[in-house]
Amino acid sequence: MANTNSLIQSKDNSNSKKSMKDRTFSGFGNLIKLLPTGTVFIFQFLNPVLTNNGHCHTMNKYLSGILIGLCGFSCAFSSFTDSFVGSDGLTHYGVATMKGLWPATNAGSSNLSRYKLQFGDFVHSFFTLIVFAALCLLDSNTVECFYPSFESNEKTLLMVLPPVIGAISGTVFMLFPNKRHGIGYPSSSGSTTPEDS
Repeated sequence: MANTNSLIQSKDNSNSKKSMKDRTFSGFGNLIKLLPTGTVFIFQFLNPVLTNNGHCHTMNKYLSGILIGLCGFSCAFSSFTDSFVGSDGLTHYGVATMKGLWPATNAGSSNLSRYKLQFGDFVHSFFTLIVFAALCLLDSNTVECFYPSFESNEKTLLMVLPPVIGAISGTVFMLFPNKRHGIGYPSSSGSTTPEDS
């Protein structure tokens, strides 16, 4: 009888751990949709290697910190990139500036001044960076590497924070939709200019 009760309790504990991880991964899954796909892939691929699956030494912390910094920069920078179809029929990428898209090579008859920087680009970049920070700083390998006591002490925060950040960012992205089809984001076949999106 005692063995049966202990088995039931251990199943309940494993189910609660599993459901917490499932909820956390589900929250991360919703957040990832707001980020450039290439950056997220690189982070998810390299982070376990650089953090030694959470068993960090000093060098692992430095390498993981560099990865987080580079991926964060990539997330913020990609919000300022855009693409257009040139007169040659090929997709060209550039960086949005105050005057339009740069570099303007092979633009042909395309009016690149339509791709000027807008206030929404800065808002989108900021919240993309916040979403990436939540994704990487709450990743289990990063948590175990940089602040291992956080996982055992702050389980509720690990479960609640991703959906809250996702809801806030989703609302902001709804108010300031991403009209750019830049590097790392899926292109839209129906529209190629910020005004058409």
